[in-house]
Amino acid sequence: MSASPLQWRARGALASLDDATRTALLRRDGGDAARSGSDADTVRARTRDIIDAVRTRGDEALRALAQQFDGVTLDAIDVPRRDWTRALDALDPSLRRALERSATNIATVHTAFRPSAVEVSPEPGIVIGRRPDPLARVGVYAPGGRAAYPSSLLMGAVPARVAGVGEVIVCSPPASNGRPTDVVLAAAALAQVDHVFAIGGAGAIAAMALGTATVPQVDRIVGPGNAYVAEAKLQLVTHVTIDSPAGPSELLVLADDSASPDVIARELLAQAEHDPDAAVIALLVGDDTFAAAVHAALGECLHTAPRAAIARTALAGRSALLTCRSLEEGVAFANAWAAEHLLLAVRDDVRDATLAALQHAGTIFVGESASVAYGDYMTGANHVLPTAGLARCYSGLSTLDFVRWTTWQRVTPSAAAALADDVGVFADAEGLPAHAAAARAWRMSA
Repeated sequence: MSASPLQWRARGALASLDDATRTALLRRDGGDAARSGSDADTVRARTRDIIDAVRTRGDEALRALAQQFDGVTLDAIDVPRRDWTRALDALDPSLRRALERSATNIATVHTAFRPSAVEVSPEPGIVIGRRPDPLARVGVYAPGGRAAYPSSLLMGAVPARVAGVGEVIVCSPPASNGRPTDVVLAAAALAQVDHVFAIGGAGAIAAMALGTATVPQVDRIVGPGNAYVAEAKLQLVTHVTIDSPAGPSELLVLADDSASPDVIARELLAQAEHDPDAAVIALLVGDDTFAAAVHAALGECLHTAPRAAIARTALAGRSALLTCRSLEEGVAFANAWAAEHLLLAVRDDVRDATLAALQHAGTIFVGESASVAYGDYMTGANHVLPTAGLARCYSGLSTLDFVRWTTWQRVTPSAAAALADDVGVFADAEGLPAHAAAARAWRMSA
């Protein structure tokens, strides 16, 4: 029996999209709107209940959640360090080598990204300084469930260590043996974290944000997760800072007809296989023949793809195969869509100018050989990135996420006297006489 035809949410010329379709693509809408709204309400309500349970019952609630959602009875929430070491020692040598290479590259890149203190003197006698102080404790969420993601653990924990964070803890769902998967434990050992807790989902986020008898309260939570993890992070932002609101994976390929349809197809499939709600867009500068070649190449890939059913759902739900008349038109849409991942596959002579014009993307992969998969695992850039258009205002995870800034000011007596009159005028205008008096006192004492 032959596979069903490849379906897209939208296909055709970008300029011909009706307003409703264009809006749906930009908002990442997919499927039945009423059903989606109902699902979102359910996630919010269930997440709220989980947070309340952890707030009131602490470790007891975490054990009950592990039994309910993971089907395990936890002997201990805190996984002993000896278990991490055993997992690392038993790891397949080729996988260990890959993890070590990834961790080294992440450390190298993020060391270069570390911020430094600065001082500036806007007027004689005035010095303003700002320094980055590492956070005291950070929590990294490493997803489980459908698949284990040691890469996400490395992407969160290694930059935190590079930034000088005092304590790094990890939460990851328990497998049937009551511990996170061995590959996650091995990654924790490589990243030299301080604690690993065998808890997952919204309960893990609540534990890190609020603290329990076993799980310490953290200053920031980073790392991807399912809808309940994402919702818990949003509901707890008054208690803890987070990396960015996160949703299903997404990719926009901006390409001209110098690019290989096979390469474009492989990249689209690689992101579409993540999740039925993933969103991928091929935005092609060229004619219908080029678009047809990409469509055909993707259809061929799907014939043998192990996760073809997931990818097909994503393609039909939130994805598009579009042509545009010029790179400028493509760049305008790409900046509006603000992709998590953007693959730029255009001619060499226009590549740098196009890269400069693309200002809204989590990460831009420049050239056909810069596969998104390399960024996911090995180049050292971070794969914890904003989704759903939030690349307009959020950035990918970096060492900047693991510091807070302390500002200081020095004002000499002579500078204070020079400031006194103007500050006093400001304070009078705002009806704050004590401010005005505090400033003018230095004028009179000079």
